[in-house]
Amino acid sequence: MHLSKKCSAFKVVLGALVLVALLQMIYLSFLSKLHGKQQRYRYSELFGTSGKKNANPEKNSRKERLRYSLSTGGIFDPSGQYRVYKNLIKSDFSTNQKPGADANSHFLALATHTSINNLHHLNSLVERWQNPLSVAIFAHGQDVKFATALVYALTIFCPQIQALVDFHLVCHSGQMASFPEQDREHFTGLEDCAAVFARLETHRDKYQNYAIGGNGNVSYPNNLLRNVARGGTEANYILVIDIDMAPSADLHQQFLALVMRREPATDEVFVLPAFEIRHVRKMPATKSELVQLYQVGEVRPFYEELCPRCQAPTNYSQWVNRHSQGLGPLDVAYTLSWVDPWEPFYIGHRTVPLYDENFRQYGFNRISQACELHVAGYRFSVLNAAFVVHKGFKVQGEFHSRKDEENRRNRLLFRSFKEGLKTKYPSSPRRC
Repeated sequence: MHLSKKCSAFKVVLGALVLVALLQMIYLSFLSKLHGKQQRYRYSELFGTSGKKNANPEKNSRKERLRYSLSTGGIFDPSGQYRVYKNLIKSDFSTNQKPGADANSHFLALATHTSINNLHHLNSLVERWQNPLSVAIFAHGQDVKFATALVYALTIFCPQIQALVDFHLVCHSGQMASFPEQDREHFTGLEDCAAVFARLETHRDKYQNYAIGGNGNVSYPNNLLRNVARGGTEANYILVIDIDMAPSADLHQQFLALVMRREPATDEVFVLPAFEIRHVRKMPATKSELVQLYQVGEVRPFYEELCPRCQAPTNYSQWVNRHSQGLGPLDVAYTLSWVDPWEPFYIGHRTVPLYDENFRQYGFNRISQACELHVAGYRFSVLNAAFVVHKGFKVQGEFHSRKDEENRRNRLLFRSFKEGLKTKYPSSPRRC
């Protein structure tokens, strides 16, 4: 009798365990189906066809524009080594812009360039700039598919990027971008804008500086990218910076007000003093915030450790000590002539000379263009309260192994470039 009771109790416990296991399996199956349904929903958001009753016409239109851009096969750059997809995806602003309409909002644009491992910086840059922005992306190998897919996702899930950012893609001429509809692995888990940037963050350490490719032997065409980004906007004035930098707040509106008060000369560019900040610090928005950080060593001149001469002509002490701490209107503080080896960041008219695309990788890519501006007769007007800041201090030892080799090669190229300027500007008395 006692044994019979034990058997009955055992059967009850066993039955309960089986029931619990069964319920768990049903629950897990439900979760799996729910997750799959959510993923299919997100995927249909990205690639839903116009034949569906509830299709979003705006998303379908964006999808078809991307498909068309890719179908063209891009164009080759003058060297024939790179394939350029200009206006891979255009912003709502550029798509809806009509000639002569809302001229003020398209008066000044920001142009930038990046490889896929730095594209995550776009989030904070758009948040700070909040105006038209042109981005040229370089991708190599499998990253071409990844870049196309993630850029498309950014324009679907991120309203501000959708509204303001024009994307352009550059890859090697032997590679082609394709429509990402079949690359579902790139979209798994993407539910909103934050998830897209989280995915981009996973690529942030893929390369060290310009060391792209398995052996770091892929040339990053920085000046080609700068020109592609510049050519991707119809703005009258353009500020070209690297994607891991940020301008001072409200620069677009302040510069527009400056030009309304004072018409720029045709041979004038507007310099923004460049700084770098410790990674842990919040990016300053105003000159007063920047100066406070500068005075305690949390902000310093750009490239102060690597090449102090490259930014010294800006005259940081004069700029910092001026009384205009962002309280008055934006204006010209002082005007300088270019001296070697100054490589300032500036706002220039869309007609200023392009960057020389023979310069790739590290060294002399920006100074060559500043040198040409000088020979062409430009003057450099330093703005009193506007600036750009690079995220993090630039320090020795953080660069890729071929940096010095590339610098030596580009130094030789720079010598021949300067000789070429004598032919290009035969009547100019200026040299660099």
